[in-house]
Amino acid sequence: MNAQRPTPDKDAIALLPEFERLGLDRISLVNTAAQAHQAHDQLITARAWGFDTESKPTFKVGEQSDGPHILQLATPERAWVFQLHEPECRAVAADLLARGGIAKAGFGLGDDRKRIVHKLGIDPQGILELNTIFRERGYRKDMGVKGAVAVLFNQRFIKSKKAATSNWANTRLSEAQLVYAANDAYAAIRVWQALEL
Repeated sequence: MNAQRPTPDKDAIALLPEFERLGLDRISLVNTAAQAHQAHDQLITARAWGFDTESKPTFKVGEQSDGPHILQLATPERAWVFQLHEPECRAVAADLLARGGIAKAGFGLGDDRKRIVHKLGIDPQGILELNTIFRERGYRKDMGVKGAVAVLFNQRFIKSKKAATSNWANTRLSEAQLVYAANDAYAAIRVWQALEL
């Protein structure tokens, strides 16, 4: 059994230098068939992707989400943000997620997986919950992206609360939404790399 390793708390993380995020020049918005096929061809050459989804928040009791509305996939060089309202984007996204032999690494993926099965009709392959890896390595607390970036890079990962709770079902995403979504997946692939999985 590994000795338990401490996870930095919020106050300690707040003092760290900022983790360098992807800018818009390294983020591709995918909302047409042509963009989806281009993204597919670039992504399938990688061994692993950072992976996340976003769904429009629900605020009423009993309200069911029809998400995910966004799928984010990232390599260490760039990220692709798929909008899933366009049928061909959905089909390409489903193909990518159903593909074996490529690790899809992220945090808190249980809910994402269920929604993908429901929305895209496929069982995603190669899903790698990074929190599980940290557990196996002796970290007691649940490790989200902020904690993982702090532990591995000694840096602070910035997450906008406003972007997190924004409407991901919008056909036009704001720049803030694109940067938020892309960097969740980008941080995950950087963590995957640093863990040498």
